[in-house]
Amino acid sequence: MKDLRIAEDIRDASTLPADIYRDPELYRQQVERVFARSWQLASWNDPTPERETAAPLTLLPRCLDEPLLVTHDASGTRHLLSNVCTHRGNMLVDTACTMRSIRCRYHGRRFGLDGRFAHMPEFEEARGFPSPTDDLPRVPSARLGPLLFAGIRPAQSFESWLGPLAERFAFVPWDRLKVDEERHYEVDAHWALYCDNYLEGFHIPFVHASLADGLDYGEYSTETFEWGSLQVGIGKEGEDLLDLPASHPDHGRNVAALYAFLFPSTMINVYGWGVSINAVQPLGPNRTRIVFLSLVSDASRRSRGVGADLHRVEMEDEAIVESVQRGVRSRLYHRGRFSPSREIGVHHFHRLLGRSMIDEER
Repeated sequence: MKDLRIAEDIRDASTLPADIYRDPELYRQQVERVFARSWQLASWNDPTPERETAAPLTLLPRCLDEPLLVTHDASGTRHLLSNVCTHRGNMLVDTACTMRSIRCRYHGRRFGLDGRFAHMPEFEEARGFPSPTDDLPRVPSARLGPLLFAGIRPAQSFESWLGPLAERFAFVPWDRLKVDEERHYEVDAHWALYCDNYLEGFHIPFVHASLADGLDYGEYSTETFEWGSLQVGIGKEGEDLLDLPASHPDHGRNVAALYAFLFPSTMINVYGWGVSINAVQPLGPNRTRIVFLSLVSDASRRSRGVGADLHRVEMEDEAIVESVQRGVRSRLYHRGRFSPSREIGVHHFHRLLGRSMIDEER
């Protein structure tokens, strides 16, 4: 194992070694030790809002590739379950449909829409049957407005993961937000490089001319908490600002955007017009998909401010991240140092990632 320990004091710390972004074996470890143990965006439009329905979904395609099933039972209660029969591993549901129970087409095993085992033919002589292991495994899930998050075996509760962002974003009308735009981008770079880039405002004057015109770089700040960080973008004079309530910690400041990061790969960005999401999904050691969503609360402000042209910002970020991916392949590059004033979020992310990679039992 490479030395993945990062000094707690950023003034002494060096970044993770370049192998973290290029070694196939380290990537495979990230899939199991980081992504299989974390909360991920699973769905953003409920595929089965009606009662007695079921719909399949795959959690992190081409990464975890975990087959799941969203059901709503007769009472309307939502369940997130494994989509794999507990008898011989057959896939259960292929397309969204109406059903009162789940029946495996291989040998006829049947489950309730809550995942509980209901019936199995030809098992009369089996001892100790059925047992809880014959139920479909239930998958931890939670909602944030229209966004459904899930984790195979998350290292913390959803509430702990969200942490202080729950209070910081309490003013956002989550239950009224709907997905207005969905885009998928694919980047020729390791997923963590994309996160590194997101987690600092250091590059804004050099890479993002439009953002530099709207944000006061000198006032840009980063706060960290247990499982993530928050970047506060202060707008210049005339910039479109957030309508923050008097109880908000940033009330009275000219906040143009709040950029929240939740480990390992979820980005929630709040603007005057609403919320954008960047869900970072690994596709391989040097390939990443970005699921980009816009959730609009005030369409009249959609073309204003630093959140107006996010596609352009995305293209600028992708270009620089792909350039860094080429650079970290160099035999002459090993690891760098952190700017104590500008790379607080990156340092925190590297500590979380390094710790997750080392702690196999987490």
